[in-house]
Amino acid sequence: MPPLNSAVKRELRIRTVYQTKLYEYSPDNKLAVFWMQCEAGTYVRTLCTHLGYLMKVGAHMEELRRNKSGIMSENDHSVTMHDVLDAQYQYVHSKDESYLRTVVMPTEVLLTNYARIVVKDSSVNAVCYGAKLLIPGILRYSSNINVGEEVVLITTKGEAIAVAIAQMTASEIYSADHGVAAKTKRVIMDRDTYPVRWKLGPRASRKKYLISVGLLDKKGKPTPQTPTDWIQYYIDEKNNNILPGGAKVDAAEEEKTEAPVTSRKGSARSLPKAEEPEKKKKKKAAVVEEPSEVSEDSDDESSPEPAPVKKSKKH
Repeated sequence: MPPLNSAVKRELRIRTVYQTKLYEYSPDNKLAVFWMQCEAGTYVRTLCTHLGYLMKVGAHMEELRRNKSGIMSENDHSVTMHDVLDAQYQYVHSKDESYLRTVVMPTEVLLTNYARIVVKDSSVNAVCYGAKLLIPGILRYSSNINVGEEVVLITTKGEAIAVAIAQMTASEIYSADHGVAAKTKRVIMDRDTYPVRWKLGPRASRKKYLISVGLLDKKGKPTPQTPTDWIQYYIDEKNNNILPGGAKVDAAEEEKTEAPVTSRKGSARSLPKAEEPEKKKKKKAAVVEEPSEVSEDSDDESSPEPAPVKKSKKH
């Protein structure tokens, strides 16, 4: 087999092939067996054809065998259907599940190469519904977590909850007391496997009480009767315009609020915000039109004010 030239090596890099090694070559049969390590989605059949084009000898793929995918290897994790039948027979007749546990492996085996974050039991069901993982819901975490990497969220029993994208490093998780630690990418655990624990804290309980006695509206928004301590804690992410009494400023009333505008002569007058652009246009038009109104009898032509006209006295 001819040695690989630079064009072939470049083709291997384009196809995201990490490592290639010639395993066996038979000149009589013109058959070459090689081992390669590549990413998921690499077209090995097309790669073999391109190798033949680049080496000008012609080639095509005759057989493809995948001996490893992720951490799953054919030597460690592969079983046959006969193993499944034998494990089932042993469990049914002798109630021995050791063989069955060897054949049927849990999902967590696929996720052992990810960094881990141990989640509190009270936060598990919220993550199962797609919620982000916040700092208060974390018990333990790996020390090699980086921003943007995939991590696996697990329970205190070692059960996989979801695969998430880390939003903080391990050091940031250690120093922060609030914030989003990871965003859920793929949920693994079924919903309601753990009990619902949200809206049971002291803040949520008091919110329910304030709504029941009428100190908050039906949607939990502040009203003029809302206690001051709740208003100071309350933050509206969409509208921060909250009156001291707790009621929000209406959008229609906010447009009618008057803002001081200084006139050309320096006197201040109050005009609605919606009228400001029109006044500016009229102001500019007035500046253009005023020089044409200046009287010819004016002593100072640069003055925008017309000179007073002297009336003749009647004898």
